[in-house]
Amino acid sequence: MLEKLAQLTLRRSRTVLALFVVLAVVGGVASATLFDKLTAGGLADPGAESGRAAQVLEAAGQGPPNLTLVVSTPSGVDSAAAVSAGTALSNRLAAEPHVTNVTSYWTAGRPPQLRGHDGDKALIGASVSGDETAVNRILDELVPRYEGSHDGLDVRVGGSAMFWKETTEQSQKDGTKGEAIAFPVVMVVLVIVFGSLVAALVPLSVAFLTMLLGMGVLWLVASATDVSVFAVSVVTLLGLGLAIDYSLLMVSRYREELALGRDMAGALRTTMTTAGRTVVFSAVTIVLVLSGLLLIPLAAVRSLALGAVVTAVLSAAGSLTALPALLVVLGPRIERGRVLRRRRPARDADPESGFWHRLATFVMRRPVPVATVVVVLLLLLGTPFLNIRLGMPDERSMPESSQARQVTTLIRQNFDGAELNALQVVAPRADPAPAELGAYAARLSRLPDVGRVDTSTGSYVDGALRVPAQEAHRRFALGDGVYLSVVPETADPDDALRLVRDVRGAPAPFPTLVGGTAAVSVDTTDVLIARLPYVLGLVAVAMVVLLFLLTGSVLLPFLALLLSALSLTATFGALVWIFQDGNLTGLLGGFTVTGTIASTIPVMLFALSYGLAMDYQVFMLSRIREEYERTGSGTAAVAIGLERIGRMVTAAAVLISIVFLAFTVSGITYIKAYGVGLPLAVLVDATLIRGALLPALMRLGGRATWWAPGPLRRLHDRFGLREAPGPVPPTLTTSGGAAAATGQT
Repeated sequence: MLEKLAQLTLRRSRTVLALFVVLAVVGGVASATLFDKLTAGGLADPGAESGRAAQVLEAAGQGPPNLTLVVSTPSGVDSAAAVSAGTALSNRLAAEPHVTNVTSYWTAGRPPQLRGHDGDKALIGASVSGDETAVNRILDELVPRYEGSHDGLDVRVGGSAMFWKETTEQSQKDGTKGEAIAFPVVMVVLVIVFGSLVAALVPLSVAFLTMLLGMGVLWLVASATDVSVFAVSVVTLLGLGLAIDYSLLMVSRYREELALGRDMAGALRTTMTTAGRTVVFSAVTIVLVLSGLLLIPLAAVRSLALGAVVTAVLSAAGSLTALPALLVVLGPRIERGRVLRRRRPARDADPESGFWHRLATFVMRRPVPVATVVVVLLLLLGTPFLNIRLGMPDERSMPESSQARQVTTLIRQNFDGAELNALQVVAPRADPAPAELGAYAARLSRLPDVGRVDTSTGSYVDGALRVPAQEAHRRFALGDGVYLSVVPETADPDDALRLVRDVRGAPAPFPTLVGGTAAVSVDTTDVLIARLPYVLGLVAVAMVVLLFLLTGSVLLPFLALLLSALSLTATFGALVWIFQDGNLTGLLGGFTVTGTIASTIPVMLFALSYGLAMDYQVFMLSRIREEYERTGSGTAAVAIGLERIGRMVTAAAVLISIVFLAFTVSGITYIKAYGVGLPLAVLVDATLIRGALLPALMRLGGRATWWAPGPLRRLHDRFGLREAPGPVPPTLTTSGGAAAATGQT
């Protein structure tokens, strides 16, 4: 197939290139309105108990408050002027389209929990109905009308809706800033790698076109289904990194073949059937690993997986179509703009004199001590992960300039912050008698950490009715159902999490659904833990099958899985040490330490990091396999294969790490985590794993590394992933597989 694609490119290079450019431009134009289609949030499971509770409340027009107005007045909120102006402001907000469930200090009987400690501030809460996209549009109209001064009142707008709106806007700004930093730095590194300005521009041009096309595809997907804003960062930065990696692999092999004396057509054919095959395998690897995330029912996680899958496919497509076409169009001009002395081609140089060959030889002479030291080091670096504490991102994950963060901080400092963590206990199809409902509310109010329970029959504290039913309590009726608001005793998030399980475990006289922010956090963590074994199982099976088809070995796929997993230990240890424990905050631009890690970060970081680690394993094993088929020696194959591709893979790792480091400029803490974790995983894999563990373990495995039983050898001979048949070494065809496996390399 790749041979035919090479022939097509040679015949229709300008047509292929023009078609790809047109598609990329169309995608770029379409993506101008992409952010209008994206959703914020996506960290809740709509099928979980908390999700179903939210749907019931939303359908009844009693959605949980997501808009908060902090109203300040120097004359005091109980002054006649403040009461008049506050009541008018509350009624005005209640009359707005799509705004429901308005609860104000002045219209709800002046409850103390809505009055600031100093008496100069009061709260107005409301629910803005609709999905995230609709809510963002409504806020664009509401905020300018309510923010500022109104009849002697100073109003500031916040709430969860404002938080997610600002998250979307911040993500857009961060993506633009990250690209502006990454592009010039990557260009400099590419010039150093290739020594030629034109050659350096080729991967960057393909990456830019691929990013535009990816944004266009994302626009199409977002037009048909919900896509989280997080997918944009994946498409832009991961797209830039993968497209450059694949282009680097292709251009390096193409220039290597030209330097060996092949004509352009021959060099391109060889490049497509060798490096091109590796690109295909690499993209398939990333697709398989990231597809496992589709088993997790969280929109943000699925969007990230979808964005990564789209990115991998398009990066490979661009490297196998637009890139070869561009190479044909450029011809010998690819060497123009040379700024560094040209190196000897890899195959022309003595492989035994290279750094990677010497390193591999050193390691394979001492495989046991080297492997032991590296494994112990990686496990020690990963020990902080044993103390991980999971949670949900809140306003503290945003920069201090965030309006939503400022308003929430103001509420925590001046009000009973426990109101922000209230649970909603929903009985959707129950119409209990007042006595039955009151008895249940009273029992809940006696639970540890419960400060108050509000429902349609009144407010309950410590098992007794404290405030009889008033006008403000009518909102707890849901037609043929009812709900209760369980307010924690403190603002401590840990108390709220414990309370979720206590409320769910308390006997109820009718079926209930427990929702609220803390319930969402509990359900999100639970669903991630429950689905993770299935994700890992799917990834493991897919990788074993793919790597067997690539290598023809039974042991190598499991070895690759182990090495890729070990490469993540330092990443996850650093994740906890930095973002949970609060180290290196100044170096990373500053962020607020909350003592927890967003529960989705380890899962998404695992998938991306593991996919990239397996990606480089494919790069390495593909070239080692090629050398093994040529030499028949396992030791020589590792040393020569590492030498042939070591410099290129190192450059690829450095380049993609630079791209991922752009995530650290983000003002959102959990986005910064990707900017630290992904480069660390890539660099550990490119140094300790590839330079030490891989040669050591392959040397310890000897010929058994390449062994497969007879039936599997025949299966690989028939269905193995090779573009063209090559010489097969005797160790792979010997009928006495077990005996061959025990021999020396």
